[in-house]
Amino acid sequence: MRKLGIFALCAVLGGCMSTGETVSFKASNPQQQALMRDGQHALVSRQKSSLVLVRPASRQMQVNGRPVFVVGINNLGKQPVDFRVGQVEAVQHAAGSDFEMKVMTYEMLVQEERNRQVAAALLTGLAAGANAYSAANAGHGSYTTPSGRTGTFYSPTAAAIAQNNAAIQNEAMIAATVETGQRNMAALEQAVIKDNTLMPGEWYGGQLHLAPPTEQGGGPKTYTIVITGGTDRHVIDVAQGPAGA
Repeated sequence: MRKLGIFALCAVLGGCMSTGETVSFKASNPQQQALMRDGQHALVSRQKSSLVLVRPASRQMQVNGRPVFVVGINNLGKQPVDFRVGQVEAVQHAAGSDFEMKVMTYEMLVQEERNRQVAAALLTGLAAGANAYSAANAGHGSYTTPSGRTGTFYSPTAAAIAQNNAAIQNEAMIAATVETGQRNMAALEQAVIKDNTLMPGEWYGGQLHLAPPTEQGGGPKTYTIVITGGTDRHVIDVAQGPAGA
């Protein structure tokens, strides 16, 4: 059973986002309360059989980046409740119209990370190949004598040193690429919210990633997130704008 401590964990995992914009919430009905938790805006929404807590995953969100929220869901009923990420809705309100904001599922984020790892592996391979080529040509040189005679020479010792250094550098680059990929995959597995059946009284939660809202000429961006748990619908109104505005 996941407790509310997941909020602290996900806030740390989301902290890599650069600064730029902050988020606030507006209670849309009497069953909701906008509040502050540890200096951050948050919202509590209670329905007949479930309670939802929402807060941003970091104190400031990256400008033009994906909004990331930490969502906690509590099953208040006496029957199991299904939560499905595919049922989460996000809509931006701009110029009198509504525009869908894609909800990024765990599977989508994993595929993005895999694609990133393929690109990183290609770049690492190119760098390793360049190192190996340079090392293979090490030890060769040319000279010119005072009398003007020229020639070439080869130093096996210099070649061996260069090739050994290249092998060490290549091994370190490859290891770092693999380690970064494994670490990113583990963070996604641990932090991102997924489909889940909540037993009576159980808490569940994780990070909810959304597609970036469109710019509004530097003004605030407003959007609504709808989180469904069983037959309950929690409507979360969000305002996102420049920090300090």
